[in-house]
Amino acid sequence: MATRRQTVDLSSYPDLVVIYLGMRVNALRGVWTLMKIGPQISRAAAAKPDGLLRHETFLFSLLPPHAGIRQYWRDFDALERWARTLPHQTWWRNFLHDSEGTAFWHETYFMRGGIEAIYDDLFVPVGLSSFAPIRGAKGPMFGARQQGEPAVAEGDIT
Repeated sequence: MATRRQTVDLSSYPDLVVIYLGMRVNALRGVWTLMKIGPQISRAAAAKPDGLLRHETFLFSLLPPHAGIRQYWRDFDALERWARTLPHQTWWRNFLHDSEGTAFWHETYFMRGGIEAIYDDLFVPVGLSSFAPIRGAKGPMFGARQQGEPAVAEGDIT
């Protein structure tokens, strides 16, 4: 039987944003952190925030545990708006205070061009960091709006 080959028409989504996120366990207590945050993220996605078109979860590895999410957003503004609300704000604030034995990263790809990448406490390269030079996330390298899109506002989507 011949392969059924298809593609998609994204013309209705000119501002589409795809974001990959990952949480990797760095220490034993990180297993609990990952198990705790996973269901919370699933509930937040199930609430269908405005602009979230699709949410998928997957596993990068079992040892060490490294879970991932891929999300499709209508546009960057919707993603950024959601990232600045609860529960995301609480998750991010807690992580910055104490990563609880985990590493977090995300890579954001913009339909109109541009890529943004952030890696926090990730000591093993993944994705873009496995081949591109690593730099400190400071100044114009701090946030998604500065890296992936023209600098319009201060801040980081995470």
